[in-house]
Amino acid sequence: MPIITNRAFEDIRPGDAASVSRTLTPGDLRAWATAFGDAGLVAGIGAGQAATGIASSLFAALAGSALPGPGATIRSAAVTVHAPLPVDHPLSIGLTVREARATDKVLVLDARLAGPDGGEIATAVLEVAAPETSVRVEIPEHRLDGLLDQCRTLEPMPTAVVHPLSLDALAGAIDAAAAGLIVPVLYGPESGIRSLAEAGKLDLSACRIVATAGEEDSAARAAAAAGAGEVRALMKGSLHTDILLHAVMQKEAGLRTGRLLSHCALIAMPTYARRVVVTDAALNIAPDTDQKRDICQNAIGFARALGVAVPKVAVLAAVEMVRTKMAATLDGAILAKMADRRQIVGGIVDGPLDLDAAVDAEAARVKHIVSPVAGAADVLLAPNIEAGNMVYKNLSFMADAQTAGLVVGARVPVMLTSRADSAAARLFSAAAAALYAAALAREPEAILPATAD
Repeated sequence: MPIITNRAFEDIRPGDAASVSRTLTPGDLRAWATAFGDAGLVAGIGAGQAATGIASSLFAALAGSALPGPGATIRSAAVTVHAPLPVDHPLSIGLTVREARATDKVLVLDARLAGPDGGEIATAVLEVAAPETSVRVEIPEHRLDGLLDQCRTLEPMPTAVVHPLSLDALAGAIDAAAAGLIVPVLYGPESGIRSLAEAGKLDLSACRIVATAGEEDSAARAAAAAGAGEVRALMKGSLHTDILLHAVMQKEAGLRTGRLLSHCALIAMPTYARRVVVTDAALNIAPDTDQKRDICQNAIGFARALGVAVPKVAVLAAVEMVRTKMAATLDGAILAKMADRRQIVGGIVDGPLDLDAAVDAEAARVKHIVSPVAGAADVLLAPNIEAGNMVYKNLSFMADAQTAGLVVGARVPVMLTSRADSAAARLFSAAAAALYAAALAREPEAILPATAD
Protein backbone atom coordinates (compact mmCIF):
# COMPACT_ATOMS: atom_id res chain seq x y z
CA MET A 1 0.00 0.00 0.00
CA PRO A 2 1.26 3.52 -0.75
CA ILE A 3 2.62 5.40 2.26
CA ILE A 4 1.80 9.10 2.51
CA THR A 5 3.78 11.47 4.75
CA ASN A 6 2.47 14.93 5.56
CA ARG A 7 4.51 18.13 5.86
CA ALA A 8 4.61 20.44 8.86
CA PHE A 9 4.31 24.21 8.45
CA GLU A 10 8.01 24.72 9.23
CA ASP A 11 8.98 22.46 6.31
CA ILE A 12 6.99 24.36 3.67
CA ARG A 13 8.17 27.40 1.71
CA PRO A 14 6.56 29.69 -0.89
CA GLY A 15 6.98 28.12 -4.31
CA ASP A 16 6.62 24.53 -3.06
CA ALA A 17 4.24 22.61 -5.30
CA ALA A 18 2.39 19.33 -5.71
CA SER A 19 0.52 17.87 -8.66
CA VAL A 20 -1.44 14.82 -9.73
CA SER A 21 -3.16 13.54 -12.88
CA ARG A 22 -6.70 12.22 -12.96
CA THR A 23 -9.10 11.10 -15.67
CA LEU A 24 -12.76 11.58 -14.87
CA THR A 25 -15.36 9.14 -16.16
CA PRO A 26 -19.09 9.64 -16.71
CA GLY A 27 -19.53 7.47 -13.64
CA ASP A 28 -17.56 9.96 -11.54
CA LEU A 29 -19.98 12.70 -12.55
CA ARG A 30 -23.01 10.53 -11.81
CA ALA A 31 -21.61 9.51 -8.43
CA TRP A 32 -20.89 13.14 -7.51
CA ALA A 33 -24.31 14.31 -8.65
CA THR A 34 -26.12 11.54 -6.81
CA ALA A 35 -24.12 11.96 -3.60
CA PHE A 36 -24.63 15.71 -3.42
CA GLY A 37 -28.06 16.03 -4.99
CA ASP A 38 -27.28 18.00 -8.15
CA ALA A 39 -30.76 17.67 -9.67
CA GLY A 40 -29.77 19.20 -13.01
CA LEU A 41 -26.94 16.76 -13.65
CA VAL A 42 -28.97 13.77 -12.43
CA ALA A 43 -31.78 14.77 -14.81
CA GLY A 44 -29.33 15.26 -17.69
CA ILE A 45 -29.92 19.02 -17.97
CA GLY A 46 -26.48 20.34 -18.82
CA ALA A 47 -23.37 19.79 -16.72
CA GLY A 48 -25.01 21.11 -13.55
CA GLN A 49 -22.59 22.19 -10.87
CA ALA A 50 -20.15 19.34 -11.48
CA ALA A 51 -17.28 21.54 -12.70
CA THR A 52 -17.32 23.68 -9.55
CA GLY A 53 -17.94 20.82 -7.14
CA ILE A 54 -15.49 18.35 -8.62
CA ALA A 55 -12.76 20.97 -9.12
CA SER A 56 -13.13 21.97 -5.46
CA SER A 57 -12.98 18.30 -4.45
CA LEU A 58 -9.87 17.64 -6.53
CA PHE A 59 -8.08 20.63 -5.00
CA ALA A 60 -9.12 19.61 -1.50
CA ALA A 61 -8.00 16.01 -2.06
CA LEU A 62 -4.55 17.10 -3.23
CA ALA A 63 -4.18 19.40 -0.23
CA GLY A 64 -5.21 16.57 2.07
CA SER A 65 -2.89 14.00 0.52
CA ALA A 66 0.23 15.89 -0.61
CA LEU A 67 0.48 19.58 0.25
CA PRO A 68 0.47 19.76 3.24
CA GLY A 69 -1.02 16.24 3.48
CA PRO A 70 -3.01 14.28 6.06
CA GLY A 71 -4.12 16.43 8.99
CA ALA A 72 -4.48 19.62 6.95
CA THR A 73 -7.67 21.67 7.32
CA ILE A 74 -9.03 23.87 4.55
CA ARG A 75 -10.16 27.19 6.05
CA SER A 76 -11.46 28.77 2.84
CA ALA A 77 -11.59 28.18 -0.91
CA ALA A 78 -12.45 30.58 -3.72
CA VAL A 79 -12.94 28.65 -6.98
CA THR A 80 -13.34 30.09 -10.47
CA VAL A 81 -14.47 27.91 -13.37
CA HIS A 82 -13.13 28.89 -16.80
CA ALA A 83 -14.25 26.03 -19.07
CA PRO A 84 -16.43 22.89 -19.13
CA LEU A 85 -15.12 19.84 -17.33
CA PRO A 86 -13.89 17.23 -19.85
CA VAL A 87 -14.68 13.55 -19.38
CA ASP A 88 -12.44 10.64 -20.39
CA HIS A 89 -9.46 12.96 -20.89
CA PRO A 90 -6.48 13.33 -18.53
CA LEU A 91 -6.61 16.31 -16.18
CA SER A 92 -3.72 17.94 -14.35
CA ILE A 93 -4.34 19.20 -10.82
CA GLY A 94 -1.69 21.39 -9.20
CA LEU A 95 -1.13 23.34 -5.98
CA THR A 96 1.57 25.98 -5.40
CA VAL A 97 2.33 27.74 -2.12
CA ARG A 98 1.85 31.48 -2.53
CA GLU A 99 2.32 32.45 1.11
CA ALA A 100 3.12 30.76 4.44
CA ARG A 101 1.65 32.85 7.28
CA ALA A 102 3.63 32.27 10.44
CA THR A 103 1.07 34.08 12.63
CA ASP A 104 -1.55 31.34 12.33
CA LYS A 105 0.40 28.63 10.46
CA VAL A 106 -1.87 28.92 7.45
CA LEU A 107 -0.77 28.30 3.87
CA VAL A 108 -2.19 30.27 0.97
CA LEU A 109 -2.22 27.98 -2.06
CA ASP A 110 -2.83 28.72 -5.73
CA ALA A 111 -4.71 25.85 -7.36
CA ARG A 112 -5.01 25.04 -11.05
CA LEU A 113 -7.00 22.43 -12.95
CA ALA A 114 -5.95 22.00 -16.58
CA GLY A 115 -7.13 19.87 -19.47
CA PRO A 116 -5.04 17.66 -21.78
CA ASP A 117 -4.11 20.67 -23.93
CA GLY A 118 -2.93 22.66 -20.91
CA GLY A 119 -5.88 25.04 -21.01
CA GLU A 120 -7.27 26.17 -17.68
CA ILE A 121 -10.54 24.60 -16.57
CA ALA A 122 -10.61 26.00 -13.03
CA THR A 123 -8.42 27.97 -10.65
CA ALA A 124 -8.72 28.61 -6.93
CA VAL A 125 -7.12 30.19 -3.92
CA LEU A 126 -7.11 27.99 -0.82
CA GLU A 127 -6.26 28.85 2.77
CA VAL A 128 -5.11 25.70 4.51
CA ALA A 129 -4.08 25.16 8.13
CA ALA A 130 -1.00 22.96 8.19
CA PRO A 131 -1.03 19.71 10.19
CA GLU A 132 -0.08 20.03 13.85
CA THR A 133 1.68 16.65 14.03
CA SER A 134 3.73 14.61 11.58
CA VAL A 135 2.07 11.41 10.38
CA ARG A 136 2.78 8.58 7.94
CA VAL A 137 -0.29 6.71 6.77
CA GLU A 138 -0.81 3.66 4.57
CA ILE A 139 -3.53 4.21 1.99
CA PRO A 140 -5.09 1.19 0.24
CA GLU A 141 -4.88 1.21 -3.54
CA HIS A 142 -8.17 2.45 -4.95
CA ARG A 143 -8.66 3.50 -8.56
CA LEU A 144 -7.33 1.30 -11.33
CA ASP A 145 -5.52 4.16 -13.06
CA GLY A 146 -2.60 3.19 -10.84
CA LEU A 147 -2.22 -0.03 -12.83
CA LEU A 148 -1.14 2.01 -15.84
CA ASP A 149 1.42 3.85 -13.70
CA GLN A 150 2.79 0.53 -12.43
CA CYS A 151 3.34 -0.58 -16.03
CA ARG A 152 5.44 2.42 -17.06
CA THR A 153 8.68 0.64 -16.14
CA LEU A 154 7.75 -2.49 -18.09
CA GLU A 155 8.56 -3.25 -21.70
CA PRO A 156 5.47 -3.74 -23.88
CA MET A 157 4.41 -7.38 -23.64
CA PRO A 158 4.18 -9.55 -26.79
CA THR A 159 0.53 -10.62 -26.81
CA ALA A 160 -1.40 -12.98 -29.05
CA VAL A 161 -4.73 -11.40 -29.95
CA VAL A 162 -6.85 -14.39 -30.91
CA HIS A 163 -9.22 -13.99 -33.86
CA PRO A 164 -9.95 -10.23 -33.59
CA LEU A 165 -12.70 -10.07 -36.20
CA SER A 166 -14.87 -7.49 -34.44
CA LEU A 167 -14.21 -3.77 -34.27
CA ASP A 168 -14.17 -3.61 -30.47
CA ALA A 169 -11.73 -6.54 -30.16
CA LEU A 170 -9.34 -5.10 -32.74
CA ALA A 171 -9.59 -1.58 -31.35
CA GLY A 172 -8.94 -2.86 -27.81
CA ALA A 173 -5.68 -4.45 -28.90
CA ILE A 174 -4.57 -1.34 -30.77
CA ASP A 175 -5.45 0.90 -27.80
CA ALA A 176 -3.39 -1.32 -25.48
CA ALA A 177 -0.47 -1.09 -27.91
CA ALA A 178 -0.80 2.70 -28.09
CA ALA A 179 -0.65 2.80 -24.28
CA GLY A 180 2.66 0.92 -24.35
CA LEU A 181 1.24 -2.19 -22.67
CA ILE A 182 1.41 -4.83 -25.40
CA VAL A 183 2.95 -5.65 -28.77
CA PRO A 184 -0.01 -7.23 -30.60
CA VAL A 185 0.35 -10.35 -32.71
CA LEU A 186 -2.98 -10.85 -34.47
CA TYR A 187 -4.05 -14.45 -35.13
CA GLY A 188 -6.85 -14.67 -37.68
CA PRO A 189 -7.77 -14.46 -41.38
CA GLU A 190 -5.52 -11.68 -42.69
CA SER A 191 -7.95 -10.34 -45.27
CA GLY A 192 -10.73 -10.09 -42.69
CA ILE A 193 -8.51 -8.30 -40.18
CA ARG A 194 -7.27 -5.80 -42.75
CA SER A 195 -10.77 -5.11 -44.08
CA LEU A 196 -12.03 -4.52 -40.55
CA ALA A 197 -9.16 -2.17 -39.79
CA GLU A 198 -9.78 -0.23 -42.97
CA ALA A 199 -13.51 0.10 -42.22
CA GLY A 200 -12.79 1.26 -38.67
CA LYS A 201 -9.86 3.48 -39.68
CA LEU A 202 -7.53 1.55 -37.35
CA ASP A 203 -3.75 1.65 -37.77
CA LEU A 204 -2.21 -1.83 -37.90
CA SER A 205 1.38 -0.63 -38.22
CA ALA A 206 2.23 -1.75 -34.67
CA CYS A 207 0.76 -5.23 -35.24
CA ARG A 208 2.03 -8.43 -36.80
CA ILE A 209 -0.57 -10.69 -38.42
CA VAL A 210 -0.38 -14.49 -38.35
CA ALA A 211 -2.84 -15.75 -40.95
CA THR A 212 -5.12 -18.60 -39.82
CA ALA A 213 -7.93 -20.65 -41.32
CA GLY A 214 -10.57 -20.07 -38.65
CA GLU A 215 -11.36 -19.77 -34.95
CA GLU A 216 -9.97 -23.15 -33.86
CA ASP A 217 -6.79 -22.60 -35.87
CA SER A 218 -6.36 -19.11 -34.41
CA ALA A 219 -6.75 -20.41 -30.86
CA ALA A 220 -4.45 -23.41 -31.35
CA ARG A 221 -1.65 -21.45 -32.98
CA ALA A 222 -1.85 -18.61 -30.45
CA ALA A 223 -1.77 -21.05 -27.53
CA ALA A 224 1.20 -22.86 -29.07
CA ALA A 225 3.03 -19.55 -29.47
CA ALA A 226 2.40 -18.78 -25.81
CA GLY A 227 3.64 -22.20 -24.75
CA ALA A 228 6.80 -21.69 -26.80
CA GLY A 229 7.45 -18.32 -25.19
CA GLU A 230 6.90 -16.33 -28.39
CA VAL A 231 4.15 -14.33 -26.67
CA ARG A 232 3.61 -13.74 -22.95
CA ALA A 233 -0.17 -13.32 -22.84
CA LEU A 234 -3.34 -14.17 -24.74
CA MET A 235 -6.15 -11.72 -25.53
CA LYS A 236 -9.54 -13.01 -26.64
CA GLY A 237 -10.84 -11.57 -29.87
CA SER A 238 -14.30 -12.33 -31.28
CA LEU A 239 -14.22 -16.13 -30.95
CA HIS A 240 -16.13 -18.03 -28.27
CA THR A 241 -14.42 -18.30 -24.88
CA ASP A 242 -14.72 -22.11 -24.87
CA ILE A 243 -12.70 -22.39 -28.07
CA LEU A 244 -9.86 -20.27 -26.69
CA LEU A 245 -9.68 -21.99 -23.30
CA HIS A 246 -9.91 -25.44 -24.91
CA ALA A 247 -6.77 -24.58 -26.87
CA VAL A 248 -5.06 -23.30 -23.73
CA MET A 249 -5.74 -26.59 -21.94
CA GLN A 250 -4.42 -28.86 -24.69
CA LYS A 251 -1.31 -30.71 -23.51
CA GLU A 252 0.60 -29.87 -26.69
CA ALA A 253 0.22 -26.14 -26.03
CA GLY A 254 2.45 -26.45 -22.96
CA LEU A 255 0.40 -24.01 -20.87
CA ARG A 256 -1.11 -26.32 -18.25
CA THR A 257 0.08 -26.10 -14.66
CA GLY A 258 -2.02 -28.86 -13.13
CA ARG A 259 -4.28 -26.23 -11.60
CA LEU A 260 -7.83 -25.21 -12.44
CA LEU A 261 -8.22 -22.11 -14.60
CA SER A 262 -10.25 -19.37 -12.93
CA HIS A 263 -11.30 -15.79 -13.53
CA CYS A 264 -10.24 -12.88 -11.31
CA ALA A 265 -11.96 -9.50 -11.59
CA LEU A 266 -10.25 -6.52 -9.99
CA ILE A 267 -12.82 -3.89 -9.03
CA ALA A 268 -12.53 -0.28 -7.80
CA MET A 269 -15.70 1.49 -6.66
CA PRO A 270 -16.14 5.25 -6.16
CA THR A 271 -17.71 4.73 -2.74
CA TYR A 272 -15.31 2.14 -1.30
CA ALA A 273 -11.70 2.99 -0.53
CA ARG A 274 -10.17 -0.39 -1.40
CA ARG A 275 -9.75 -2.41 -4.53
CA VAL A 276 -11.20 -5.92 -4.29
CA VAL A 277 -10.80 -9.05 -6.38
CA VAL A 278 -13.99 -11.02 -7.08
CA THR A 279 -13.55 -14.67 -8.07
CA ASP A 280 -14.89 -16.64 -9.88
CA ALA A 281 -17.43 -14.55 -11.75
CA ALA A 282 -17.06 -15.92 -15.27
CA LEU A 283 -15.63 -19.40 -15.62
CA ASN A 284 -16.36 -22.11 -13.03
CA ILE A 285 -20.08 -22.72 -12.57
CA ALA A 286 -20.41 -24.63 -9.29
CA PRO A 287 -16.90 -25.33 -7.98
CA ASP A 288 -16.42 -28.00 -5.32
CA THR A 289 -14.11 -27.56 -2.35
CA ASP A 290 -10.98 -28.74 -4.15
CA GLN A 291 -11.72 -26.46 -7.10
CA LYS A 292 -12.29 -23.55 -4.72
CA ARG A 293 -8.87 -24.25 -3.29
CA ASP A 294 -7.36 -23.67 -6.75
CA ILE A 295 -9.56 -20.60 -7.30
CA CYS A 296 -8.37 -19.22 -3.96
CA GLN A 297 -4.70 -19.89 -4.72
CA ASN A 298 -5.01 -18.37 -8.18
CA ALA A 299 -6.57 -15.23 -6.72
CA ILE A 300 -3.80 -14.89 -4.15
CA GLY A 301 -1.22 -15.03 -6.95
CA PHE A 302 -3.20 -12.50 -8.99
CA ALA A 303 -3.42 -10.06 -6.07
CA ARG A 304 0.27 -10.47 -5.27
CA ALA A 305 1.20 -9.76 -8.88
CA LEU A 306 -0.70 -6.48 -8.65
CA GLY A 307 1.11 -5.40 -5.50
CA VAL A 308 -0.79 -6.82 -2.51
CA ALA A 309 1.97 -8.32 -0.36
CA VAL A 310 -0.23 -10.64 1.73
CA PRO A 311 -3.74 -10.87 0.24
CA LYS A 312 -6.64 -11.40 2.64
CA VAL A 313 -9.23 -13.79 1.21
CA ALA A 314 -12.83 -13.88 2.42
CA VAL A 315 -14.62 -17.10 1.51
CA LEU A 316 -18.17 -15.83 1.12
CA ALA A 317 -21.42 -17.37 2.29
CA ALA A 318 -24.82 -16.05 3.31
CA VAL A 319 -23.89 -16.27 7.01
CA GLU A 320 -20.68 -16.17 9.00
CA MET A 321 -21.45 -19.30 11.05
CA VAL A 322 -20.78 -22.85 9.89
CA ARG A 323 -24.10 -24.51 9.00
CA THR A 324 -23.89 -28.14 7.93
CA LYS A 325 -26.81 -27.73 5.53
CA MET A 326 -25.15 -24.75 3.78
CA ALA A 327 -22.31 -26.04 1.63
CA ALA A 328 -20.73 -22.60 1.17
CA THR A 329 -20.17 -22.28 4.93
CA LEU A 330 -18.46 -25.67 5.06
CA ASP A 331 -16.22 -24.68 2.14
CA GLY A 332 -15.29 -21.48 3.98
CA ALA A 333 -14.26 -23.34 7.11
CA ILE A 334 -12.37 -26.01 5.17
CA LEU A 335 -10.44 -23.51 3.03
CA ALA A 336 -9.49 -21.49 6.11
CA LYS A 337 -8.09 -24.66 7.73
CA MET A 338 -6.34 -25.60 4.46
CA ALA A 339 -4.53 -22.27 4.63
CA ASP A 340 -3.50 -23.04 8.20
CA ARG A 341 -1.99 -26.32 6.96
CA ARG A 342 -0.24 -24.61 4.01
CA GLN A 343 -2.43 -26.29 1.43
CA ILE A 344 -3.07 -22.69 0.38
CA VAL A 345 -0.11 -20.31 0.70
CA GLY A 346 0.84 -16.68 0.24
CA GLY A 347 -2.26 -15.12 1.80
CA ILE A 348 -4.60 -15.14 4.78
CA VAL A 349 -7.83 -17.06 4.27
CA ASP A 350 -10.90 -16.94 6.48
CA GLY A 351 -14.46 -18.12 6.16
CA PRO A 352 -17.27 -18.42 6.12
CA LEU A 353 -17.83 -14.66 6.02
CA ASP A 354 -20.91 -12.87 4.78
CA LEU A 355 -20.27 -9.98 2.44
CA ASP A 356 -20.90 -7.18 4.92
CA ALA A 357 -18.48 -8.60 7.47
CA ALA A 358 -15.87 -9.23 4.77
CA VAL A 359 -15.76 -5.61 3.60
CA ASP A 360 -16.93 -3.54 6.57
CA ALA A 361 -15.06 -3.51 9.90
CA GLU A 362 -18.02 -2.03 11.76
CA ALA A 363 -20.33 -4.80 10.56
CA ALA A 364 -17.79 -7.37 11.74
CA ARG A 365 -17.55 -5.62 15.13
CA VAL A 366 -21.31 -5.55 15.59
CA LYS A 367 -21.49 -9.27 14.76
CA HIS A 368 -18.60 -10.01 17.17
CA ILE A 369 -16.51 -11.55 14.38
CA VAL A 370 -12.84 -11.72 15.29
CA SER A 371 -10.93 -12.30 12.07
CA PRO A 372 -7.77 -11.00 10.36
CA VAL A 373 -9.80 -10.77 7.13
CA ALA A 374 -13.10 -9.25 8.25
CA GLY A 375 -13.47 -5.64 7.17
CA ALA A 376 -10.27 -5.74 5.13
CA ALA A 377 -10.74 -8.41 2.46
CA ASP A 378 -8.64 -8.09 -0.69
CA VAL A 379 -10.28 -11.10 -2.35
CA LEU A 380 -13.95 -12.10 -2.30
CA LEU A 381 -14.31 -15.79 -3.16
CA ALA A 382 -17.89 -16.35 -4.29
CA PRO A 383 -19.71 -19.64 -3.60
CA ASN A 384 -20.72 -20.10 -7.27
CA ILE A 385 -20.76 -18.33 -10.61
CA GLU A 386 -24.21 -16.81 -10.09
CA ALA A 387 -23.19 -15.07 -6.88
CA GLY A 388 -19.83 -13.95 -8.26
CA ASN A 389 -21.28 -12.74 -11.54
CA MET A 390 -24.04 -10.78 -9.83
CA VAL A 391 -21.61 -9.07 -7.44
CA TYR A 392 -19.31 -8.20 -10.33
CA LYS A 393 -22.04 -6.87 -12.63
CA ASN A 394 -23.86 -5.06 -9.85
CA LEU A 395 -20.70 -3.12 -9.01
CA SER A 396 -19.85 -2.56 -12.69
CA PHE A 397 -23.22 -1.36 -13.93
CA MET A 398 -24.89 0.08 -10.82
CA ALA A 399 -21.95 1.41 -8.81
CA ASP A 400 -19.84 2.84 -11.68
CA ALA A 401 -16.92 0.62 -10.75
CA GLN A 402 -13.70 0.38 -12.72
CA THR A 403 -12.87 -3.22 -13.63
CA ALA A 404 -10.06 -5.39 -14.96
CA GLY A 405 -10.24 -9.13 -15.47
CA LEU A 406 -7.97 -12.07 -16.27
CA VAL A 407 -8.13 -15.83 -16.49
CA VAL A 408 -5.24 -17.20 -14.43
CA GLY A 409 -3.91 -20.61 -13.54
CA ALA A 410 -2.11 -21.24 -16.84
CA ARG A 411 1.49 -20.34 -17.64
CA VAL A 412 0.37 -17.06 -19.22
CA PRO A 413 -2.50 -14.69 -18.38
CA VAL A 414 -5.58 -14.71 -20.61
CA MET A 415 -7.61 -11.55 -21.21
CA LEU A 416 -11.29 -12.30 -21.84
CA THR A 417 -12.77 -9.24 -23.48
CA SER A 418 -16.51 -8.73 -23.78
CA ARG A 419 -18.60 -6.60 -26.09
CA ALA A 420 -20.03 -4.96 -22.97
CA ASP A 421 -16.58 -3.98 -21.67
CA SER A 422 -15.68 -0.31 -21.79
CA ALA A 423 -12.47 0.85 -23.47
CA ALA A 424 -11.10 1.60 -19.99
CA ALA A 425 -11.89 -1.94 -18.77
CA ARG A 426 -10.01 -3.40 -21.73
CA LEU A 427 -7.03 -1.16 -21.05
CA PHE A 428 -6.99 -1.97 -17.33
CA SER A 429 -7.17 -5.69 -18.14
CA ALA A 430 -4.15 -5.34 -20.42
CA ALA A 431 -2.28 -3.54 -17.66
CA ALA A 432 -3.20 -6.27 -15.17
CA ALA A 433 -1.99 -8.91 -17.64
CA ALA A 434 1.33 -7.09 -18.12
CA LEU A 435 1.88 -6.89 -14.35
CA TYR A 436 0.86 -10.53 -13.88
CA ALA A 437 3.18 -11.76 -16.65
CA ALA A 438 6.07 -9.69 -15.27
CA ALA A 439 5.55 -11.05 -11.76
CA LEU A 440 5.25 -14.60 -13.11
CA ALA A 441 8.60 -14.24 -14.89
CA ARG A 442 10.23 -12.58 -11.88
CA GLU A 443 8.94 -14.81 -9.06
CA PRO A 444 6.99 -17.79 -10.40
CA GLU A 445 6.79 -19.51 -7.00
CA ALA A 446 4.96 -16.51 -5.53
CA ILE A 447 2.35 -16.39 -8.31
CA LEU A 448 1.86 -20.12 -9.02
CA PRO A 449 3.30 -21.70 -5.86
CA ALA A 450 3.66 -25.31 -4.88
CA THR A 451 1.52 -26.13 -1.84
CA ALA A 452 1.44 -28.85 0.78
CA ASP A 453 -0.57 -31.96 -0.13
